[in-house]
Amino acid sequence: MAVMPTDIEDAPGALRPHAEEAFAHELKALAAADDRPRPYGWNLSPWAVALYLLGGTLPGGGTVITPKYVGPRRIVEVAVTTLATDRALLLLGVPGTAKTWVSEHLAAAVSGDSTLLVQGTAGTPEEAIRYGWNYAELLTNGPSRRALVSSPVMRAMAEGRIARVEELTRIPADVQDSLITILSEKTLPIPELGAETQAVRGFNLIATANDRDRGVNELSSALRRRFNTVVLPLPASAEDEIDIVTRRVDQLGRGLDLPAVPEGADEIRRVVTVFRELRGGVTADGRTKVKSPSGTLSTAEAISVVTNGLALAAHFGDGVLRAGDIAAGILGAVVRDPAADRVIWQEYLETVVREREGWKDFYRACREASA
Repeated sequence: MAVMPTDIEDAPGALRPHAEEAFAHELKALAAADDRPRPYGWNLSPWAVALYLLGGTLPGGGTVITPKYVGPRRIVEVAVTTLATDRALLLLGVPGTAKTWVSEHLAAAVSGDSTLLVQGTAGTPEEAIRYGWNYAELLTNGPSRRALVSSPVMRAMAEGRIARVEELTRIPADVQDSLITILSEKTLPIPELGAETQAVRGFNLIATANDRDRGVNELSSALRRRFNTVVLPLPASAEDEIDIVTRRVDQLGRGLDLPAVPEGADEIRRVVTVFRELRGGVTADGRTKVKSPSGTLSTAEAISVVTNGLALAAHFGDGVLRAGDIAAGILGAVVRDPAADRVIWQEYLETVVREREGWKDFYRACREASA
């Protein structure tokens, strides 16, 4: 799962800098120390790209590289290796498993540009993947290269960079299939001009998909064959998830002038514990089975709950994150279906939270929020 560092470079005026801007010092240090073979068009070797994502220290006691992903090393190695071949990469997982975050950092490390992005929705047109037209120019002078508007994918092909397609399975099936020729033939025909754009060495594509969306717009077998699929799992342990939430909330909080995370360490542990127990259907000690609500209760949602709690503590409290600051956020994350989920939440409060030592304040706060 993805994490954020405790010290990143600020981009003046940018609320959320792109990865290649926020971590420019790490990428520069890696490039300087990287003496391993690099695929054509890559800024770093596969070894250095993996180090950038997983974190570590450069040889000789050099720069400390902060981890961007916490999880099995092999997952990162397979993802990086895929990009060095002629197959595209599909990052698959439940919501909140850092698919977008990982794709952004892979693109930043490989080609130094994570902005060649297509956001998939039910309304994404074919032009977003292929190309469009400047209609004023088209009507005035007719079809020409000057009138053509390149998509992010087309630009990546021409420049030998990494393109990104988010939420691929939300894109209509006929639009998805416009990727087949691009990924198999590495060319994008422009029949209106009797021309084509051929992919330059270094081009590849990273797509993300939510495996909860199966049945929305399933990938055709022809398109799926063009991808190597890597599944990103949820954090393996509670400590990993607590570490992820703490790091990410700390980074977000500093950008929003919120209180320091260490003041709310106990509440972060509670949020993660609640989410993992409801998600897994059993308490942490394995003694009590609980019902799972309809929501995913992902790590990303835990980060949102804690960040919102910190904002409440900063603006309407004494600056210290307490149970009352996170109770409403947890209620909103758990109770998505007002009928079924509310019953599940009330049962969890009464059978688990109420009996847990040291959680009386949390129980009272959640009861008040649920009233």
